Amino acid sequence: MTGKTAVIALERFLPDAHRIADSLGADVISYGPEAFRAAFTGYRRIVALMSAGIAVRGIAPLLTDKWRDPAVVVVGPDLRYAVPVVGGHHGGNDLARELALLGIKPVITTATETRGKESVEGIAARSGCDIVNRDSTRAVNAAVLDADVPLYAVTGPGIVVAGPGVSLLVRKGEYAVGVGCRKGVPAADVAAAVGRALQEVGIAPDEVLVYATTVKKRGEAGLLRAVADLGGNLVFLDDEMLNAQEGPTPSRAALIGLAGVAEPSALAASKRKELVLAKQAYGSVTVAIAR
Repeated sequence: MTGKTAVIALERFLPDAHRIADSLGADVISYGPEAFRAAFTGYRRIVALMSAGIAVRGIAPLLTDKWRDPAVVVVGPDLRYAVPVVGGHHGGNDLARELALLGIKPVITTATETRGKESVEGIAARSGCDIVNRDSTRAVNAAVLDADVPLYAVTGPGIVVAGPGVSLLVRKGEYAVGVGCRKGVPAADVAAAVGRALQEVGIAPDEVLVYATTVKKRGEAGLLRAVADLGGNLVFLDDEMLNAQEGPTPSRAALIGLAGVAEPSALAASKRKELVLAKQAYGSVTVAIAR
């Protein structure tokens, strides 16, 4: 099961499930004890054609994190309403709206949309971006409910230093590259080190979501130039965020009050908090990669 969307239905509703699946280009799964578990493994969007109670009991033990869980939309057996119950901002609302083509009315309950406003997640999806600091979205979406929140576009090269109430959106990518370096490092050294690190784990430059380092490196011209030349986005992370990351390799950064730079930066800026390349030193540059 590798399709993007699945329709799960009780046996008696399978004819309608196939009609919905044909409209969405989806797969059909007959409901059973392991149906939701299987769908959570292989799909990003799920339509549950059944009562909400059955669907909620099926998905409740499987929920882990709103950024990883698939979107789930419940459609009642009468085909009147489509209700996103998981991941409204992560594909559920859009999936419900797609079902409107079949005459099924979407019932949207996320606060921003009910007020006629766009969420951070919606803006990111519309602009083809990912959100670097995902923990910021709760505060920003809450602010959107009260007033118009400004949207700034930095086309680069540029430097962005943002607080916890600011969401950072960058072009889509899977990996975060953490970079540490000695003072005065040449741009060529940084670019070469990053290139070697990416090559070692088989990652193409266009798969990089963001490059990250400590805020203490804001004035490091070689680092800034190298990331700009790589066509990447560079974010600076404060001490608190870096020191909050668990289990970094012992580092000389302790001399400047940090648990580390390359590994904590990669982990803090990554989506899944999974290290795929532990800190590697390439001359005066250290690089770590996470996803």
